[in-house]
Amino acid sequence: MKKVQVPAGRPLGRIVCPHCGNDREFVEVARNVIVTTTYIQNDDGSFTPEHGDSDVHGNVGLFCGRCDADLTTFYNHLMEMIF
Repeated sequence: MKKVQVPAGRPLGRIVCPHCGNDREFVEVARNVIVTTTYIQNDDGSFTPEHGDSDVHGNVGLFCGRCDADLTTFYNHLMEMIF
């Protein structure tokens, strides 16, 4: 595994992929999810989503958006930093 240093001037607490150095693109993957969407049918026969909900019943992981490395250990940090 190649270690990557965070360049000076970057904010502390940034997630950086230790494999490729990516610090911008990440993918959240949830397993065993129930997605419920309520639709309204329009006069022309098309549908418009009115409300959506999801229930996660499995594990949730975080992966590098460039090299697909498993970064799940940083998942809690991701959740704390969503504003």
